[in-house]
Amino acid sequence: MNGRIRCVVLSVVAWAGLMPGMSRLLAADPAAEEQQLIGVLQSDAPPAEKAITCKRLAVVGSGRSVPALRPLLEIEELSSWARIALEVIPDPAADAALRDALRTVKGRPVIGVINSLGVRRDRQAVEALAARLNDPEPQLASAAALALGKIGGEAATAALLAALPSAPPDVRSAVAEGCVLCAEQLLAAGKAPEAATIYDQVRTADVPRQRQREATRGLLLARGPEGLPLLAELLSSPDRDLFRLGLQSSEELSGEEVTRALLGQLDKATSERQSLLLAAVAVRDDDAVLPALLHVAQTGRPPVRATAVELLQHAANATAVPALLEIAAGDDAQLAATATATIANISDKQVDQQIQARLPNATGKLRRVLVELAGLRRVDAVGLLITAAQDEDAELRRAALTALGETVGLDRLEVLIASAVTPRDARDQEVAIKALHTAAVRMPDRDACARQLAAVLPRAARGTQEQLLTILAAVGGTEALRTVGAAAADKHPQLQETASRLLGEWMTADAAPVLLELAKTSSEAKYQVRALRGYLRIVRQFDLPLAERTAMCRAALAAARRDDERLLVLDVVKRYPSAETLALAAEMSATPSLKAPALAALTEIAPKTPGDAAAQLADALKRSGLPPVKLEIVEARYGAESHTIDVTEQLRKHAGQLPLVILPSARFNDHFGGDPAPGQPKKLSVRYKLDGQAGSVDIAEDGLIFLPRP
Repeated sequence: MNGRIRCVVLSVVAWAGLMPGMSRLLAADPAAEEQQLIGVLQSDAPPAEKAITCKRLAVVGSGRSVPALRPLLEIEELSSWARIALEVIPDPAADAALRDALRTVKGRPVIGVINSLGVRRDRQAVEALAARLNDPEPQLASAAALALGKIGGEAATAALLAALPSAPPDVRSAVAEGCVLCAEQLLAAGKAPEAATIYDQVRTADVPRQRQREATRGLLLARGPEGLPLLAELLSSPDRDLFRLGLQSSEELSGEEVTRALLGQLDKATSERQSLLLAAVAVRDDDAVLPALLHVAQTGRPPVRATAVELLQHAANATAVPALLEIAAGDDAQLAATATATIANISDKQVDQQIQARLPNATGKLRRVLVELAGLRRVDAVGLLITAAQDEDAELRRAALTALGETVGLDRLEVLIASAVTPRDARDQEVAIKALHTAAVRMPDRDACARQLAAVLPRAARGTQEQLLTILAAVGGTEALRTVGAAAADKHPQLQETASRLLGEWMTADAAPVLLELAKTSSEAKYQVRALRGYLRIVRQFDLPLAERTAMCRAALAAARRDDERLLVLDVVKRYPSAETLALAAEMSATPSLKAPALAALTEIAPKTPGDAAAQLADALKRSGLPPVKLEIVEARYGAESHTIDVTEQLRKHAGQLPLVILPSARFNDHFGGDPAPGQPKKLSVRYKLDGQAGSVDIAEDGLIFLPRP
């Protein structure tokens, strides 16, 4: 293990217990605490303890700590810990200590010292750091360059710019980065011309492309409007990276001049670049954006037009609607669909007013587009849509039916119902059914909606009846449930099939009585089983009171006609362990064909059931006809881990002819004479023989002492 890793490991140990009194120090007066921490640094304490002390001094340290921290900079395994404190101590003495260490520290720690001087932005260290730019060790020279960049100022900038042309290749990137850091400080201080000079020198120097890109971005920001020719140069560059740099930089520049610079490249760019330029334009916040996007949407190359139309949904307002409607009614189907979707997504409410105003007089494809938009935007134009739904134009009719699905109210729902039940054209029916489904599930009064649907059910064609039942199930509510329940009892197999399936998937618990009645009365085994399964799905999945759930299990058991159905009840019983379900499982064990799974269920439920259910279970087991068993308690211990007591005799006294031990008290501590392990979770471990077969079981404190057959 090297020194650094060992120091970290030891520091954790020290924090846990190698520093007596540290907990008291943390709560002490900061000045007093600092003095005690200084004493630790000046003592013969192990390195790990000193490392943790340095971390604490980063919180409470002052100039008084610096003399104790300074010697640690010379020690490799503690140098970084000392710098943690020195970097944040708000006293010039910390700067002086780091500058002094720059003269004397050797090896790897000197790079850390240089970094700390950069973090503290110590301008008095500039001369010494500048001298390090010529160090033969590239890592050290690079660290000095970055530190100078963080410090900034005239002297640091001059040193970096002087080194830039002649620095070795493996150092030049760091020197260039230092220059960029200096320029960023100047730009933030409002000295854009000075920053631009530095950026320009880095940009034209022989440095890695990443540094050139950073300088180019900075130069654009520094020049402002005067940098637009450079932006144009980037946007027209064949170099993909420079083009993207131009796009990214434009996001940081404001003003319509920048928007125009982006648009000025459109005619010269490839279709791919045009789309990227338009995307950059679309996010800009100035008045030139909307007209430019509309112009391209109307006159650009086909793929670029589609991009412009799509981008308009984020930039457009109601003034763009006429142009977009013209595109939406055009011959290019894909572009028309994009334009329609764009209008649908424009947030300006005046778009709805334009649709309402244009719809009465529109003709041809424009009318179909406006009808579609009325539905997509849920425009209040139901009367016009009803008229359109009776038109000779099949496409217009179907568009109007779809739009009515999004807009019609309960008072005009009969229009969609009629179109679904007796369509003008058979090919309209599928659209009308979908629209009716969309509309029905929107209705605020579910029962009123269901009554309208139920009223037409008898006169609808058989296939349509099934579709109406599906819509009723989606609507839900009392009336829908009554209608679907009646259909499930219908003599026609198709209606029975559809309605029983829908009832089995019903999403509210009020379907349970309907399903149970169907399970009791259906003469078809297929529908009886489906109804019972649907009923048990409600028992199993819905949030029900325990008493109601148990009663429903009993009702399902009474309605079941086959053992595989009764086993489904047993699955529910196991899912909700309680005294009541335990008793039900015991009762089920009286049925010979269910005996084995019911007893297995008892074994699974019992450990999850409180001990006070023992008498109830004993009664149920006796009534189930379970034959007497020979129970022998071999050994019983109660407690936790090594703190247990022998309770064998207490259990033997209460063992009978059932696989169950009933204690006089449901609380183990009361019966066994006290708590053998206060404050700890305890268990009762029992070794026993049941009809000569050896078994063992662990029972949680105060649990039911049920001893499963081995």
